[in-house]
Amino acid sequence: MTLASPDRRRPTLSAVAAVAGTSVPTVSKVLRGGTDVSPEMRLKVMDAVRTVGYTRRGRSVGERFRDEADAPTTIELVLHHAESTWMNRAVAGVEYEAAAAGLDVIVTLARENYDWASRVLRRRSAGAVVVLVDPSSSQFKALSAAGIPVVLIDPMSGAPEETVSVGAANWDGGRIAAEHLASLGHTRIGIVSGGRRYLYSTARVDGFRAAAEAAAAGEAVISVANGNWDPRQAETATHSLFDRGPAPTAVFTCSDAMALGVYDALAARGLRVPADVSVVGFDDLPEAQWARPPLTTVRQPTAELGAMAVRRLLEIAQADGNEPRSRSHLELSTDLVIRASTSPAAK
Repeated sequence: MTLASPDRRRPTLSAVAAVAGTSVPTVSKVLRGGTDVSPEMRLKVMDAVRTVGYTRRGRSVGERFRDEADAPTTIELVLHHAESTWMNRAVAGVEYEAAAAGLDVIVTLARENYDWASRVLRRRSAGAVVVLVDPSSSQFKALSAAGIPVVLIDPMSGAPEETVSVGAANWDGGRIAAEHLASLGHTRIGIVSGGRRYLYSTARVDGFRAAAEAAAAGEAVISVANGNWDPRQAETATHSLFDRGPAPTAVFTCSDAMALGVYDALAARGLRVPADVSVVGFDDLPEAQWARPPLTTVRQPTAELGAMAVRRLLEIAQADGNEPRSRSHLELSTDLVIRASTSPAAK
């Protein structure tokens, strides 16, 4: 029996260089995040990487990681922003788990029109945890080709099939919020979403709508407005829900921060929470307890998401290339925290 040699078919830097119309050193420089390459050539190289299916040769990530003399001492944490309480909790979970593994955390903000992936490529790290950032296909491919594992927290949109991610049980969180309001007799309900481009917002809305419609046996009247994760925009969205008619007796918001904007809109309309309108949030941040009245909300384990992302990252970094990979997406459970912002629907 003659065995085929996989190495003969494995794409090389030379193959990438030939397709890109450049040299092997230039291809290597792009995959290391070098800055002295034009944006046009960088794009050509990454297109060539995708075309030939190149991935880094040599020792596996796991072998490099286990070599104590060559072991990375950091992980990358790529953030969309750093201002919110939710993000602070996620970062705390990442830092706690990284410290337990003896690793430091390097934080990079993924600003608009800013190639954060190139910075990650230039640094030696065990991999990257990416939070509320939507990497482009070229960024995914660049990191993969360079042998840098990536774990997403709550992917914003559809990621490549092999991408590893962790997230909250968003659909189930929407479901339990709807079941709570249905048990209180609410059938006219408004939803303030985060926006259709966010998978986790869509999942919360879909879970809520499915449960509310099932509980009301076809009598549910549900309307949706986009609050774009911002309290002021959520305030405007709430006014639009009530202006459309019929007026909701309850409002479900896809974040606690937006629920505060809902409170402001209801107060401006002379409506009381919960006597006139019940409100349910999502996250269970400290702001939910500080609100007046304290906010009923769906708790997601934000710090645990950060810690789990680091554990998954280290599993990938320490694994042999031939080991079967565990599930690409893991969900952590959500649960309802009942406070004073919900009550039976007004007759």
